[in-house]
Amino acid sequence: MVEDALVGPRYVVGIDLGTTHTALAYAAISEGPAGPAGTLRMLRIPQVVAQGLVDERELLPSFLYIPHPSEGAQALPWDASRRYVVGEYARSRGVDAPSRVILSAKSWLGHPTMDRRAGILPPGAPTDVERISPVEVSWRLLEHVVESWDHVIAKGDPDLALTKQSIVLTVPASFDASARELTTEAAYAAGLVDLTLLEEPQAAFYAWLGLRGEAWRHEVKVGDAVLVVDVGGGTTDFSIIAASESEGALLLERVAVGEHILLGGDNMDLLLAHIVEQKLVRDAEGAGPAPELDRWQRVALQHSVRSAKEALLGDASLASAPVAVAGRGSKLVGSILRTEITREEVTSSIIDGFFPIVDAATRPTGRARAALTQLGLPYAHDPAVTKHLAALLTKHASSLPSSTPKTIDAPDQGVSNAARSLLHPTRILFNGGVMKSAVLRERLSSSVARWVEAEGGVAPVVLDGTDLDLAVARGAALYGLARRGRGVRIRGGTGRAYYVGIESAVPAVPGMDPPVTALCVAPFGMEEGTVAEIPGQELGVVVGEKVRFRFFGSTVRRDDAVGSTLERWRKDDLDELAPIEVDLPAEGRSAGDIVPVTLRSSITEVGTLLLEALPLHPQTKDERWKVELSVRAD
Repeated sequence: MVEDALVGPRYVVGIDLGTTHTALAYAAISEGPAGPAGTLRMLRIPQVVAQGLVDERELLPSFLYIPHPSEGAQALPWDASRRYVVGEYARSRGVDAPSRVILSAKSWLGHPTMDRRAGILPPGAPTDVERISPVEVSWRLLEHVVESWDHVIAKGDPDLALTKQSIVLTVPASFDASARELTTEAAYAAGLVDLTLLEEPQAAFYAWLGLRGEAWRHEVKVGDAVLVVDVGGGTTDFSIIAASESEGALLLERVAVGEHILLGGDNMDLLLAHIVEQKLVRDAEGAGPAPELDRWQRVALQHSVRSAKEALLGDASLASAPVAVAGRGSKLVGSILRTEITREEVTSSIIDGFFPIVDAATRPTGRARAALTQLGLPYAHDPAVTKHLAALLTKHASSLPSSTPKTIDAPDQGVSNAARSLLHPTRILFNGGVMKSAVLRERLSSSVARWVEAEGGVAPVVLDGTDLDLAVARGAALYGLARRGRGVRIRGGTGRAYYVGIESAVPAVPGMDPPVTALCVAPFGMEEGTVAEIPGQELGVVVGEKVRFRFFGSTVRRDDAVGSTLERWRKDDLDELAPIEVDLPAEGRSAGDIVPVTLRSSITEVGTLLLEALPLHPQTKDERWKVELSVRAD
């Protein structure tokens, strides 16, 4: 028993649970400290790639297919009776059986108005198709990764099982506490308990640091601001990492995070599917009735154009790619509607539609919403990535550390912060499958350069060299090594300051809600594993009945300390988060009693905020009430 207790993890493992692909990188903890990136390996994940055929690949498509019972078991080397499929075959079935394929589960995890534990996927599926929750889909994807590792690496050795290793799981930087908690829940269900969450843009930067070795210190210097642009399958994420100096040492700190923007490759597939549908109609002119695609044909078409898009963006030698969708209707049963999409159509439609040339002052636009809408993902109303990026840089114009000196190697000398309308990045690092296109990288980098140069700054330098498909998984593993002293750490912590709403005790007035004070319970950048006693606040908590906690977040109030109170604030300063409804146990008191308490806050290792109410006169030694800023409890 003593020996078992002493056996710790043998590996640090980085898992990128992506919208489009999942990947795993790992490194042995016992290997020497020199060149940690050189010790990294990618797990080749066994998966069904065609009916009855299993192959090992570095990327596991994040798709789940629910076969019809007549299709029989979908055998894997470790499970001959598997009744569902994840990976390449699940992805390919989207063309032929779209109502049985689940994709973008990660985007659904970030959907704040849906019950993400309910069976809602695939949306709109026929009654004979099992519906499962976004959390369960994520769990099944991670479970497949766990089983693959155990088959390929552990080979029956319990000490090498993935559930015994130190896991770093990545999430979008813009994921709120609720989505992070649901991701953690899925990981725990898969048995991954030694778990740390890491923001994907930071992971991408860790991958670049690992690739460059010690040479990175000559490419990123004091005064630099690295803009990480991560445009993946489902989300667009922006982060700013600043290089400053502390006691003579170079310090990296994540200083800004963008909003949660549901905008990425999925949106582009919708546009391309629309373009292809119009081509099918034009191709049919003069040859009979134009085809009218139904809902599931359109979904199948999105799957087909996704494959064509990735082929064209990934292979510069291709001029076009075929697109096909099964026919429907009495005259089309058994037929195939075919056309092709060209590289020019893909690049021009994506560039013009999603990366237009705009001024730095341009902002994303909204639109009037219909009263009734189909249940679906809350995609960004404005598809222009460049507008969202301009908004971020303007919002965080003053986010760089004020003590950061300017150097010859960090441009913008002579451009004072006060004269800037937007933050001036000096370096850009791209990540995400969409950014594999050199044309798109050029459009974004030239847009930022134009904005910066208009204010007298210098165009940023693009940092390149990483594999955009594998960088996040590799960076996550390198972060795991850095936590053990094998590599440089990026100071991050929370990407926003958090506040809890305190309702004032005032007489009831018709038509007027009691005023609310926002109490800072976690400042911007509060590190994981830290605890803060909230000073100067003696409050009352209602026990024995359902109550609602109101939480707020801010990405711009960077100087508020724990215990700071805001009685009034500007609309853009604080964003109200989803409320949390809980029933705090009375613990021998009467329902509805107001118990005098003080507050304590902490950030857990997985990056969620834990708020504790400590009674001034506890009835037991350890009496306290805990509220975690995660999912709603109702």
